[in-house]
Amino acid sequence: MAKDQATYNKKQTKNDRLIFIVKLIVYIALVYVKLNHVDWFAKYNWVTRVMDGLMFFLGANLVISLSRLVLISWYTRKHNLPPLTRDNFVLGLNRISSVLNTTFIVLSLIIVFGYDLSQFITSITIVAAAIAILSKDYIANMINGLIIMFSDQLSLGDHIRIDDYKGKILDITLVNIVLQNDDDDIVLLPNSVIFTSIITNQSKQNIKKLSIEFELDIKHAQSPEELELQLKKAIAPSIKNNISEQSFSLKTLDIKKDLVKFKVQLLLPNQNKELARTIKRELNTAIMAISKEMA
Repeated sequence: MAKDQATYNKKQTKNDRLIFIVKLIVYIALVYVKLNHVDWFAKYNWVTRVMDGLMFFLGANLVISLSRLVLISWYTRKHNLPPLTRDNFVLGLNRISSVLNTTFIVLSLIIVFGYDLSQFITSITIVAAAIAILSKDYIANMINGLIIMFSDQLSLGDHIRIDDYKGKILDITLVNIVLQNDDDDIVLLPNSVIFTSIITNQSKQNIKKLSIEFELDIKHAQSPEELELQLKKAIAPSIKNNISEQSFSLKTLDIKKDLVKFKVQLLLPNQNKELARTIKRELNTAIMAISKEMA
């Protein structure tokens, strides 16, 4: 898998460089034609506008692409990362590049349709201010997304809990964070939620906390020590080579008139989803067997 990923990265790097070279050649050709063969297009103003718009976009795009490639190359070498590493910094640069390219596409179309660019920007300022006010929540989400991308608090692949949601971060966009929960459902959380919620990042501790709460009839409830031994025995084969017994704990949460509420908790040393499911299934089976014996 790692070898395939490395091969894909090298191929993608070559493709990016090839595309950059092609765009550079096209840009140079357009500049040459524009400077040396103006008379060719004297009768066709629309051709001149198309060339001007294309040159404007390609020039801006080349600067953006070159800046992105240089920054990514500097970043990967500084941190000894493989090319095309997809982490927060690279993700942030890609998002910014996309926004800038989209902006220059719009400006290029304005040139193609014959509008004066400086007058258009001046006239649209008031409209842009009104749009910014009306879409302030969206803009706030974008800013929050960029802050998340360029920080090291949350990263792609981290397992986090936000309020009632938990899962693995699959993507961070300018609008939301994409989570994959334990049921493999995709959950989209607005970036603004990240800055107004308490977040638990289990990946930063390199552990995954597994918890199960259950209740037993107080008339037949065993002592916590006996119950803990039974549950440990039930999952012994699974935890033997994966976690230590010290990470397993049984807590008494509440004692009611008819019921005792317990909480089983253990720490997994890595983000092994299949191991977590197996242990959870074994614990649930053991708890149901204990409840059946007490009935």
